[in-house]
Amino acid sequence: MAKTGSVFVCQQCGHEETKWFGRCSECGSWNSAVESIVSTANSKLKSQKLNVNVTKQVLLAEVKNVQTRRVSTGISELDRVLGGGIVPGQVILIAGEPGIGKSTILLQVADSLGNVQHLLDTSRRVPGTSNKSKAKTEVKDALVMYVSGEESQGQIKIRSERLGVKGENIIIYEETDIDTIIDSINNGNFNNPSVVIIDSIQTMQTGDLSGMAGSVGQVRECARRLVNFAKSTGTPIFIVGHVTKEGTIAGPSVLMHIVDTVLWFEGDRTLSMRLLRAVKNRFGPTDEVGIFTMQNNGLISEKHPEKLFMSKESKLISGSVISVVINGTRPLLVEIQSLINPTKLAIPRRIAQGFDSKKLELLLAVLSRRCGLSIYESDVYVTVMGGISIRNDPSIDLAVCISLASAYFNKAVDKKLVIFGEVGLLGEIREVVLQDKRFKEAKRLGFSKFVTSKNYDYLQKVIKEIFRS
Repeated sequence: MAKTGSVFVCQQCGHEETKWFGRCSECGSWNSAVESIVSTANSKLKSQKLNVNVTKQVLLAEVKNVQTRRVSTGISELDRVLGGGIVPGQVILIAGEPGIGKSTILLQVADSLGNVQHLLDTSRRVPGTSNKSKAKTEVKDALVMYVSGEESQGQIKIRSERLGVKGENIIIYEETDIDTIIDSINNGNFNNPSVVIIDSIQTMQTGDLSGMAGSVGQVRECARRLVNFAKSTGTPIFIVGHVTKEGTIAGPSVLMHIVDTVLWFEGDRTLSMRLLRAVKNRFGPTDEVGIFTMQNNGLISEKHPEKLFMSKESKLISGSVISVVINGTRPLLVEIQSLINPTKLAIPRRIAQGFDSKKLELLLAVLSRRCGLSIYESDVYVTVMGGISIRNDPSIDLAVCISLASAYFNKAVDKKLVIFGEVGLLGEIREVVLQDKRFKEAKRLGFSKFVTSKNYDYLQKVIKEIFRS
């Protein structure tokens, strides 16, 4: 007779427990078990087994190269991060802090995709066709199912009116049982939607587990069933994920491994700028960044991001310089501002915003030892304007050094001067990647003067020519 219910499996030794009290009776380890499914004779999914073709073993050289067909989401910056659009069967996890704009952008995506006719011709098979026969498709306006486990239909309607979303092809479904959701997608009144949006995975649960929604076992199992459904039917699925107070995606780490794409929303909720980064992407690059501005009518793709990161002040002020950084494959012009002030403390302050504070300490040591700037007895403040964070691009080193020197000598730098380059411990200026692309972008925006490794070898020469001449 089949055993029903749930067991707990120790992650250290694999021993099964029917009840869990915090310590494994086999190995004695603490807090190492997660809820797991046993044989489920009465499982809701037993009658919903998906037809998955068994593939044979083949040589890699014999595998045919199939071109992945993408469909635009209608949001240019989101398409940039995804690598050109969504593909059939892709599972996309979008995470970020509360109020950052996850539900907003997904409702905009639903509206955009709902207006696309014949969205994915390979996404869903028409019932009645065999697995061996060529998949037939239905030519009609795409339906997008928005499954809400957090908000009511009325709350979503209020947001849609604010965003100007009519929602004629958007199905709003309030449900938290993952098995009922999958059954409704296949056999409901609006069957075969082209795209499914789950908001959020932490509110979903299955009756095959005894744990509450949001637990490790529930999140893992619900995500696994959604991925299996997406891969077997070719339906793209967007999943919203919560974050913990430490700033990581809530739930087990396997959640990030089983999905195809993980997108991360970041930005200060007090500012209008939002950044969308691809942490993982099986169908595209992971170094692209989408830039949005939050407005009353939703998230708007920013076509001219340099306006967000550069000051409109025309007056020359000391401590301000312009640099070019690379975010993904996109060059961005940013403004670096520095302030040096005599300290009244035993240990001077070193504060950096949008820039690595340890790298700031290193550059201050280079300026003091190689260039003779006595900054070690002063408070130093450096910020990258616009709220953008630059951590892994060494090309900003030279701009930070010149900005500090400008604040130290209280002499302004020419507004038409663009500075970028890596600075070594010897004070040498090194070439950075995609240097020609940076030049091209700066010239396109009207900048004509440059300080780089092409015209200067050492930081001391730059400071002497600009400030001591």
